[in-house]
Amino acid sequence: MFVNIHPIRFCSLVFFTVCLWLTACQPESQREAQQPSASIKKEPVNIILDTDIGPDYDDAGALAMLHALTDRGEANILATIASNKHTLVAPVIDMINTYYGRPNLPIGAPKGADGVNITSSYHWPEEITDQYPHNIRSNNQVPAATTLYRQLLAAQPDTSVTITTIGFLTNMASLLESAPDSTSAMNGVDLVSRKVKTLVAMAGKFPEGKEFNVEKDAAASAYVAMHWPTTIIFSGFEIGEKVLTGAELVSTGSPNNPVRHIYEFSLAQEKAENRMSWDQTAVLVAVRGYKDYYDLRQGRIQIREDGSNSWQDNPQGRHYYLVEKMKIPAVRDTLETLMRHEPEAQ
Repeated sequence: MFVNIHPIRFCSLVFFTVCLWLTACQPESQREAQQPSASIKKEPVNIILDTDIGPDYDDAGALAMLHALTDRGEANILATIASNKHTLVAPVIDMINTYYGRPNLPIGAPKGADGVNITSSYHWPEEITDQYPHNIRSNNQVPAATTLYRQLLAAQPDTSVTITTIGFLTNMASLLESAPDSTSAMNGVDLVSRKVKTLVAMAGKFPEGKEFNVEKDAAASAYVAMHWPTTIIFSGFEIGEKVLTGAELVSTGSPNNPVRHIYEFSLAQEKAENRMSWDQTAVLVAVRGYKDYYDLRQGRIQIREDGSNSWQDNPQGRHYYLVEKMKIPAVRDTLETLMRHEPEAQ
């Protein structure tokens, strides 16, 4: 049977067929190079780390990871800020930043009457900090955390900053409550809403329970849960509890590395081989996103006066918590690799 084909349609059909044939004849590597995912370079994440480093030492592993991710071009550290009022927190942060070649990163600390002042029960900050180069000797030498936050956020493009908190939510509450000043005419809520893309918090236990970071400053935690205007992703207690790291860092890390020294000393005190990785999972998700590693549950967190939390599913909620997806050994290997990273100068 003869079928009449319009000349223009016939030419289009021939052209399409030839294109398909040419594509099929291309080498595999050339075809892959033409895919958008291979040709578009992801911009580094502008990130502020807020840490209570001292009562636990997974913060040190998380900060080491953040420097590794920055050296790989995946992150751009705007500041490393203390949420703990203990006098050695800023020096510990400075010590680690200095080791990784970033001695001039801005550091702030809480200055108000409220807040938490706590250190390790076996005093690793006192034991280790003075053994490594750093310039800051006390929290008193750094600016108020809220002032620094306002300065940093005001200077950044809109919706460009990720904040990850791996300690108390003290600074987040103070930022939200801050008034307009010479840095910005916006109040704290408006400034966060304008400049912050996401808050990733190692906080809470899901779907319900009690967790250290939330409990220690329960009032601040509840205020942030109620008033924070952007998305919050929670990496709960149950996520990091199962991911044990540190042994590889201790056995293969540089003897000059203060983070290795912190883990070696602390694990020996605890008579343990590894430590839970609560803070590292939050940093991983803050920089690389959750999709390769976790699923999300959407809703709202509720925080009680005693610091315990519960959860309510809500398809309109701005809160999410991580749910396991990648196998725990694979997550562990990812964290250990980043924790063992050494700066090129070392």
